[in-house]
Amino acid sequence: MDASKSAPARICTQLENILSWPGLKTLIRVESVRQFKKGKQHQLETETRYYVASFIESAESFAQRIRGYWGVENKVHYVRDVTLEVDASRIRMHQLPQIFAVARNFALNIYRSNGFSNMAQAQRYCQFGRSHTKSAFLE
Repeated sequence: MDASKSAPARICTQLENILSWPGLKTLIRVESVRQFKKGKQHQLETETRYYVASFIESAESFAQRIRGYWGVENKVHYVRDVTLEVDASRIRMHQLPQIFAVARNFALNIYRSNGFSNMAQAQRYCQFGRSHTKSAFLE
């Protein structure tokens, strides 16, 4: 294992005797620590994730790639899951999930194109009524 003290990733590139997986060049192990508040107390949670790659890079490079991926993942899904409550949605039949996904994406795009960076704030602003909603987009 090639480990770096500054990166939370470890890599293994000596795989010829481990797996007969065509194209596999690197196994990556990432340990992440998450701090969250439960009640009034702060708690730490450690999680280990494993990745595979068809190329060889340094542990630091893989750590940056993985951080970048999760940054995008969190940015995109956090708004949908928390602000729009997609995970709590009971819409599951026929084409309705896809139709509502298009409607939610349309709303998010309208908010962003009109200068809102905080989607929860944009949603609250538009809930004040039609006059507020019109003024947000027609100014």
